[in-house]
Amino acid sequence: KVGRYALLVFIAVVVLFPIYAVVLQALKSGPDSLDHPRSLLPVDLTFSTIREACTQGDLGRLLMNSLFVSVVVTIGVIVTSLLAAYAFAFLDFPGKTLMFVVVIGTLLLPIEVTLIANVEIIRTLGMLNSVQGLTLPFLATALGIFLIRQGFLGIPKDLRDASELDGYGHLRFLFKVAVPMTKPIIGSFLVISFLGAWNQYVWPRFATDQNRWQTVQVALRTIGSENPDQLNLGFAAAIIAAIPLLILLIFFQRQIVRGLTAGAVKG
Repeated sequence: KVGRYALLVFIAVVVLFPIYAVVLQALKSGPDSLDHPRSLLPVDLTFSTIREACTQGDLGRLLMNSLFVSVVVTIGVIVTSLLAAYAFAFLDFPGKTLMFVVVIGTLLLPIEVTLIANVEIIRTLGMLNSVQGLTLPFLATALGIFLIRQGFLGIPKDLRDASELDGYGHLRFLFKVAVPMTKPIIGSFLVISFLGAWNQYVWPRFATDQNRWQTVQVALRTIGSENPDQLNLGFAAAIIAAIPLLILLIFFQRQIVRGLTAGAVKG
């Protein structure tokens, strides 16, 4: 038992040390952040770096851009995943299995494969530097369809038959029965979708060429990088950008655990 606890403590230190170092760098002035190894000691801390990063990087506007884009993407991908997963789980139509295989096969394609084609489409449609351009390619995902479909398959078929006898149509059964019964899986996918949309860097980099449409992840690359002696501003901006994700994980941690463990134990 002592060995196991020692191993866990060592792993925890390895995982948490980078976070500790970033927080200290974000709370030190420019010269102090470059004074190694003193920069890794909790001394001479100041919150002025946080304020300067907000002012220099205009983080308030960038955070609102990222928040709006992430919310739109999350809502869109939840709706499309629910509808598609319901079709694959409960409806019968020609080519259903083949179509599902093709959808799942898109998980093997990285964003770089479709990047140029998507950029050309957005440019042709005149959607550069717009909410539509930032969100449209991510309003559907095979991962969400797969996860929610697996949850729907766990719903007894007799329940669907009984709901039809009670006059439930497809949409009513979906939102009144199927969604409540798979809420943990949907909740965990909601968090995954928001995290993915918030951390997007490649697509916003190509879909925008005006500063006012940039997201916070794109701007983090430039904040403080113009002056090598002010790298602490970049660390401070990264900490600020991570706060919404931390809040989200705190509020949805139970749903994440329940979603990941759904179906793991049968009783």
